[in-house]
Amino acid sequence: MNIEQFIQSTEALHSRLADLYQTASVLPWIPPEMLPQAFKELYSTSKMVQLAAEELYNQNEQLIQTQNHLETESQHYQDLFELAPDGYLVTNTAGTIEEANLAAAQLLKVSRQLLIGQSIVNFVRLEEIQPFRSELSQLSQSDKVRELIVRLQAHNGEFFDAAFTVAVVRNQQGKAISLRWLVRNIYDRQQKQTELINNNNDLIQDRPIYKHTKGESILLNPLVVWYVRQGLVKLNTFCETGEEILIGLATQNMIFGSNMTSLPIYQATALSDVELFSISVGEITLNPILSHILLPKINQRLQQTEALLVIAGKRRVEERLYHLLQLFKQQIGETIAEGTRLTVRLTHEDIASACCTTRVTITRLMGKFQQQGLISFDSKKYLILKY
Repeated sequence: MNIEQFIQSTEALHSRLADLYQTASVLPWIPPEMLPQAFKELYSTSKMVQLAAEELYNQNEQLIQTQNHLETESQHYQDLFELAPDGYLVTNTAGTIEEANLAAAQLLKVSRQLLIGQSIVNFVRLEEIQPFRSELSQLSQSDKVRELIVRLQAHNGEFFDAAFTVAVVRNQQGKAISLRWLVRNIYDRQQKQTELINNNNDLIQDRPIYKHTKGESILLNPLVVWYVRQGLVKLNTFCETGEEILIGLATQNMIFGSNMTSLPIYQATALSDVELFSISVGEITLNPILSHILLPKINQRLQQTEALLVIAGKRRVEERLYHLLQLFKQQIGETIAEGTRLTVRLTHEDIASACCTTRVTITRLMGKFQQQGLISFDSKKYLILKY
């Protein structure tokens, strides 16, 4: 019997009891005090049952409405999960897939039925499995949403770069119980960014040109980054004894500026005739495309600085000079029949400052290298490296 039938039966019982009680009350030959006590209590109890039944009915209606609302909400979120444009996975803390939406299945080129029960590690490129396992073991240790870039292999063997956004789900006791993975194929996005950058190179080309002759100092402004359009710029500082220290060479298509260093003394000098244009720091901050264009240039300077640090760490001056010339070969060398010629004439003092030694020592070692056939000079005194 359902709730509505129960209420109807209760109402009918109460109605019959009410009629019976009323009939007994109006009969002239039966005094009211003679009505059986049990009959009165039965009538009263039936009234209470009726009220309780009505309350139960109202509560049942509310529960039905709540259930319908929850089912609607559940279906709504299920639809969002299933129809989301990005892949979505639910795994346990060990990475075993428990749920997957349609986009995730399409991304990995496998049916959702086959995804369930597989480890997410199975789709990671072989060379990246060990680092990925290390990341996976650490995910449950923090509530912070993590971002991971991983190269995945789809079920059909195709590789693609994927971006994971991973969140941890915990129970009331604070124990991690599952991981939520949002996965996106970023190959297309990377391609579009590259095309966008290539199509917007005019952001750094259509600017006023500033020219400096060889030996001229270049004014540095903390609000501006200089871009080398042509030529070579020497970047240096000074130690406590007043000796000059070479800390970088800004070649064509590289950038420099006082805002890129924390050194209190930082100078820039043209080692050849130089053409520059300026880019404001504020413009770089506000323009993401410009930032993408300049990022590889900043990376070049960083790599060069690290190379100079390694050279400075060599114990013997001869080793420092040898490796410094190798760096110059890569940075400012051009291939000719005799070897590699440096496109800029560097003085022995310039080289000495980079090797943290004296000009006299460099002159002696350069002579030794020339005798050994490691270097030579052309008719215009440009250095040629033969190794």
